[in-house]
Amino acid sequence: MLISALNTTLIAAVIEQLFEELKYSFKETGKVSDDILAALNNVFDATLVPALDLVDNCSVTVLTCPAGRHVYQVIGSSGTPYTCLVSCQYCSCPAYRFSVLKKEDHVMCKHVLAVKLSNAMGVTKELQVTDAEIGRMISQME
Repeated sequence: MLISALNTTLIAAVIEQLFEELKYSFKETGKVSDDILAALNNVFDATLVPALDLVDNCSVTVLTCPAGRHVYQVIGSSGTPYTCLVSCQYCSCPAYRFSVLKKEDHVMCKHVLAVKLSNAMGVTKELQVTDAEIGRMISQME
């Protein structure tokens, strides 16, 4: 059990370091270096390319309300909007429930990964909504 917790902590630290390097690289050069892409691909494998497609299509929006709460909405490749809570790496999509929670064969779904990539690259769209709208979105999450 202790080793599993240590592995989880180590993986989380490596992932956060990758996003920091991505943020720095993208800020300096306006692109993602091949080295960072390769490292991201090693960690996220088949989830990376679909997540990058979502970022390229400007599908990630952060919704913020006057109370300071925020959630992310990602328009999936099928056009379906998914709600993401990045602080706990949660997504309302079926792939999150199946691949991340049930099978545990993915670290995160493509929507949460798209949010993290979009934030690191500084290309997340922003939208102000009411407190009630945020509350409604959160209450409708499965």
